[in-house]
Amino acid sequence: MPGLLHRSLSATRRLTGPPVRFWVRSTSARSACPPEVGAARVRQTFLDFFQHQHEHRLVPSSPVRPRGDPSLLFVNAGMNQFKPLLLGTVDPRSDMASYRRVVNSQKCVRAGGKHNDLEDVGKDVYHHTFFEMLGNWSFGDYFKEEACAMAWSLLTQHYGIPADRLYVSYFAGDPRSGLAADEETRQIWLELGVPAARLLPFGLKENFWEMGDTGPCGPCTEIHYDHVGGRDAALLVNTHCPDLVEVWNLVFMQYNREAELQLRALPHQSVDTGMGLERLVRILQGKKSNYETDLFVPLLDAIQQRSGVEAYGGGTQVDVAYRVVADHVRTLAVCIADGVHPGMSGAELVLRKILRRAVRFCVEVLRAPPGTLASLVPTVAHTLGQVYPELHREADRVMDVINQNEDHFLSSLQQGSNLIGRTLRMMQDTHQLFPAAVAWSLHRDLGFPLDLVDLMLEERGVLVDRKQLDLLMAQNQKVLTLLLWRGVLLDHVLHVWCQAAAEHGDAPPRLAMGVATLAELQRLGVAHTDQRLKYQYRLEQKRYVFPACRASVVALYDGQRLVSHVEEGQLCGVILDRTSFYAEQGGQAADRGYLVRDDLQEVPFSVEAVFRAGGYVVHQVTAAHTLQTGDGVHLHLDQAHRLACMVNHTATHLLNLALRKVLGPSVQQRGSHLSADRLRLDFSFKGSLSRGQLQQVEDCVNQVVLANQPVYVQEVALQSARSIAGLRTVDEVYPDPVRVVSVSVPVSELLEDPTDRRTSVELCCGTHLLHTAAIQDLVIVSEKQLVRGISRVVAVTGRDATQAREAGQSLLQDVESLSARMTSSASSCLDSAQSLAKEVGLLSDAVDNTPLPHWLRAELQARLKTLQRSSNTAVRKIQTKEAAVQAQSVLDKNEDKDLLVDSVEAESLSVVMKTVNQLSWARPQSHVMLLAHQRHSGKVLCACQVPKDSAALSASAWAVAVCRQLGGEGGGTAVVARGTGSSADITQAVRWAEQFARRILDGRRPQGQEVTSGSLMAGGRRDRK
Repeated sequence: MPGLLHRSLSATRRLTGPPVRFWVRSTSARSACPPEVGAARVRQTFLDFFQHQHEHRLVPSSPVRPRGDPSLLFVNAGMNQFKPLLLGTVDPRSDMASYRRVVNSQKCVRAGGKHNDLEDVGKDVYHHTFFEMLGNWSFGDYFKEEACAMAWSLLTQHYGIPADRLYVSYFAGDPRSGLAADEETRQIWLELGVPAARLLPFGLKENFWEMGDTGPCGPCTEIHYDHVGGRDAALLVNTHCPDLVEVWNLVFMQYNREAELQLRALPHQSVDTGMGLERLVRILQGKKSNYETDLFVPLLDAIQQRSGVEAYGGGTQVDVAYRVVADHVRTLAVCIADGVHPGMSGAELVLRKILRRAVRFCVEVLRAPPGTLASLVPTVAHTLGQVYPELHREADRVMDVINQNEDHFLSSLQQGSNLIGRTLRMMQDTHQLFPAAVAWSLHRDLGFPLDLVDLMLEERGVLVDRKQLDLLMAQNQKVLTLLLWRGVLLDHVLHVWCQAAAEHGDAPPRLAMGVATLAELQRLGVAHTDQRLKYQYRLEQKRYVFPACRASVVALYDGQRLVSHVEEGQLCGVILDRTSFYAEQGGQAADRGYLVRDDLQEVPFSVEAVFRAGGYVVHQVTAAHTLQTGDGVHLHLDQAHRLACMVNHTATHLLNLALRKVLGPSVQQRGSHLSADRLRLDFSFKGSLSRGQLQQVEDCVNQVVLANQPVYVQEVALQSARSIAGLRTVDEVYPDPVRVVSVSVPVSELLEDPTDRRTSVELCCGTHLLHTAAIQDLVIVSEKQLVRGISRVVAVTGRDATQAREAGQSLLQDVESLSARMTSSASSCLDSAQSLAKEVGLLSDAVDNTPLPHWLRAELQARLKTLQRSSNTAVRKIQTKEAAVQAQSVLDKNEDKDLLVDSVEAESLSVVMKTVNQLSWARPQSHVMLLAHQRHSGKVLCACQVPKDSAALSASAWAVAVCRQLGGEGGGTAVVARGTGSSADITQAVRWAEQFARRILDGRRPQGQEVTSGSLMAGGRRDRK
C-alpha cells in the first residue's frame, strides 16, 4: 500500500470489519417481486457506516424551511444547516460548535431559486423536487484522503457496486483564477485503484464548489455510475446522459472567497459530501428509473387504485402524470409537515405552484376524483415516516391543507369564469374596456395566470385595460418590495434588518463578518464577548435599573479586514471585551444607544446595529472621531427602547400561551418578531380567528398582566430543559446551557414536577420583564391568514394599546353617529346623498388604517359595509330619478329620429350614462349621445349608445372622435361608450358630434377624420387603441 493512504485505509479496515455487501442487481432483471435491498436499509447502512464504523455523529435532518437564511427558499443541500460552522458564526455555547464528524440524511427541496428542478419533473425519470441527501462532513478533522477512502469503501465493498461501473472526476485547475489542478485528489484515487482512464479532469463549473459570491469554497471530486456497463463511457461523464449519472459529490473546502474575489486559504479545512438517496437506491435495486424503486412504487400503486388508469410503465403522457403526482405529493407532505404552506410569496408561492401542478395532472390526465392527492399522504408517511416521524405526526393536518387548497383551486376556475361573465354583462352599461382591477383580482386572489385571463376574454371578443393593468402590477411590485425591505413578508429579512429599514430608511447596510475574519480573531486570541451584563438589570422602587458598562475595544473591522484604528466618518464594527447591549437574536430587535471614549466623553458614537458573529458581539458605528484597539469606552443604553422590547417580548410569550389556551394545544408558533413599538406572532391554525376568539385571547393575556405575575429565568442544561412539561420551542439551534423563561412558576419547580402546569415556559435568549404588570395592556391590532393554515397576529402594548382602544371607541361613536343620520334623513338631494356616501368611504379608510382592537375593526367594517350598500343604493335611486327627468326633457325637445344628440345638466357621468340608457330604451333604433358641462371641474362629460345592429357607427368610435375633438379621451364597446373632454361652448360641441355621426350614417367620410375598420367604421367591433 503506498504511503499516502496507508494510515487512512488501515484505519478504515480496522473500524469497518467484514463489509455487508449489497450486490447490485442488473437493470435487465425486471420482476414484480419486492426488491432485495430496500431503500430504508440503504439509508441505514449509510448512516451506520459513518456513525458506528467511522465515529461520526448522527445529526437529524433540519426542516426544509431554512433557519434564518435569506439566500434560500428551501433547504436544498445537506450542508445548509451547517452553514454557521462553515462560516465561523456558530454560537460557541451551542451543541453544533462541538461538531467534528457528522453524518445525516437531509430532506431537500429543489424548486424555485438557483436550484430549480420543478419543470423537469415528470419529463424524465430522475429529476425530483423533493429528495434525500445522504452526507458526511468533517469540520476541521479529516480531509481528502480519508473522505475518498471512506466513499470508495462504502460504494464498492459495502454496497457492492462494481468498480468498473464507476468514473471519477476531479478539478482540472483554472489558470485565470490562479488555481492549480487538484493533483492531490487525483493521486489519492489512483492509489485507491481507480484506473487513470476513469479519472477525468473538469473545470470550475463542474468541479469547483462555491457557497456563494463570497465564503468557503474549494475543489470537489464526483463519483459517477454507468447504468449500462461493459463499455468505455468516459466521454459521457458530465454530458447529462441519463445512463451515466453523478452519484456522490465530495467537496473539499480549503479556500475562502473574499469580497474582492480573491481566494484565501481557510485556517480549518472541511469536507462536505452529498449523495442522492433516490439515485443510489435505483443503482442498488437495478432499476431503469428512480420511480421504479420502492421509494415510489407504493405511491404509483396507490395512484392507480384511486384513478383507475392503466398501470405505470406504458410510456405515455399518463406516465408523466404518475411521476409528477408521486414526486409532488412527497414534496407537499414534507413541506407542510415542516410548516411551509401553499401561499402567495416566496417558498409558499412555489409550493402553491407545485400543488396546483399536481392537481392539474390528477384531474386532467389521470381523471382522478377530488381528494386523490391528499389521500396519498399516508403512503408518503409509510415510506418516509420511519426516518422523518413528523410525517406520521402531521399527516392529518397535511391532508387538510392539501384538500383545502385543492378545493379552492378547482372552485376558482368556475368562480373566475362566473366573475368574467358577470363583469361583461355589467360592461354593457358602464365600462369601455374590461376592468383591470377585475383582471388583477382574478390573478391575485384566484391564482389565474394573466395569459389565461386574456384567453378567456379573447374568446368573448373583449380586451383587458392593459394600460391600467400594467399600472396595478407595477404598484403591487412596489408594495412587495417595500414590505420585503421592512421585513413583513419573510422572517429571515426581519432577523437580518430588524428596525434599521423601517425606522432608519437611510441607515447603512449591516456589515458582514466573514469566516476568515472570525478565524483571524481566534488566531489573535481575542476572547468571545462577555454578554452577561445585558441580563443584569433590577427593579428599584418600581423602576428598572440597568447596569453601567465600561469596556475595552479589542478589535475593529472595516467591512473587509481587521484594522488597528478607524478615522472619523468611517463605517466599522467595534468588538468589545464586554457589553451591556442586546444583539439582534431570537426575534428581538437589537438595543440602541451610543458609546463614548473614556478620553472623549463629549463625542458620542451612535450604535447603528448590534449583531452576533461566532461568539463576538459587533457594535456597528460610523466613527464620530478616531477610534483604535485598546481604547476604553463607556456604553450608554437607550433604556426606554430596551424596556419597550422587554415588555413586548414577555407579552409575546403570554400571547403564545393564550393562543394555545383559546384555540387548542395543536397551535404551534411558526415565527415571531418584536421591536419597541409592536410584536408579531405567526402560528399554525386552520382558518381566521373569530371576533370572540380575539377578545378571549386578549382577555387571557391581560388577566396575567393584571395579576402582576413574576417572570423567572434560569440557565439549565439543554437536555434537562427539554424534559419540562408544556415547554414551547421553535426550530432553532439552542446554546447549552439554555435560558428557560417561565411566568408565575419558578423554573426549578418545573424541572422537579413532571406535570404540565399550563403556564408560559419557553427556551429564550431574550430580555424579559421581572413582573408582568409593566405590560399594562395588550391589544391585537391585526389578524390575518398568511397562507392556509398559518395565521399572523400583530399586537401593541402599554400606552400604544391604550391609544388603540381609545381610537376604537372614537371610531365606534363616529360610525354610530353616521348610521343614525343616514337612518333619520332619507335625502332626495343627490349632493347630500353623495356626501353621505363619501363620508362612509372616508370612515371606512380610517377604520382600515387606524390601530385599534382587531375584533372591533372587524365589527365596524361589517357595519360600514352595510352603510356603504345603503348609501350607494340611495345615490343610484336619485341618479336614476334625475336621469328619468333629463331623459323626458330630451324626448320632449327631440322628435323620433335615428340620431339624437343633445346637452343636459348633470354633474355626474353616471347620471349622463343612465340618461342615455333610458333614451335608448325609449327609442331603441336611435343613435344617442349626450354631453354635459360639469360646473365644478369645467369638464365636458360624454356618453353614447347605439343600436346593437348598427353596422355603420360604433359607440366607441363615436365617443373617441368627440372626446378627442374636445381634447380628452373616450372609449367603450361597440354599443355603449363614454369619455370626457373640455369646451367653453357646449352648443358647438353638440353640433360637431351630431355632424360627425350624420356623415358616418349617411356614408360620407368626415372631414379631417381617418376612417378605419378599427375606429370610425367599426361595424360593431370595439375600438382597439
